[in-house]
Amino acid sequence: MNKFSIGSLGLMGLAVAVALTGCQVDGCTDANAVNYDPAADNFDGSCEYEGEIVLWYGEAVSTELLDWESASLSFYVDGQIVGSTATSVYWTGAPNCGDNASITITKDLGNSTALAATYEVVDDWGDTWWSGVLNFEANTCLQLELTL
Repeated sequence: MNKFSIGSLGLMGLAVAVALTGCQVDGCTDANAVNYDPAADNFDGSCEYEGEIVLWYGEAVSTELLDWESASLSFYVDGQIVGSTATSVYWTGAPNCGDNASITITKDLGNSTALAATYEVVDDWGDTWWSGVLNFEANTCLQLELTL
């Protein structure tokens, strides 16, 4: 006949409890974050986010810019140049973020899910055609059409 002491039953109970609950893994549990950890089951506040916005304009804007003898545009976000294009290049519909020849801005949002940034679009004469605020959202691609 096997005899168990109370001490051995306590250890067996603890072993069963650990086996049933498993070990918790700390990490980012938000699937929208760039550093999402599918193995994590305990949120530790480490999630990091990105947002994207693509700026574009159509044929009518391109024609108007060319009529004003603007040959190129430079795009700035928070005072830093993020891209440039010839004014003769235009889209017939909203491009996706990252499309070839698009002006796509990717912003590191840190551990926030939204962030505002200023933008300005300047032609080769130094004239500002557009300016304002861009509102980046985590894990999204937003399209902003530039119109006159």
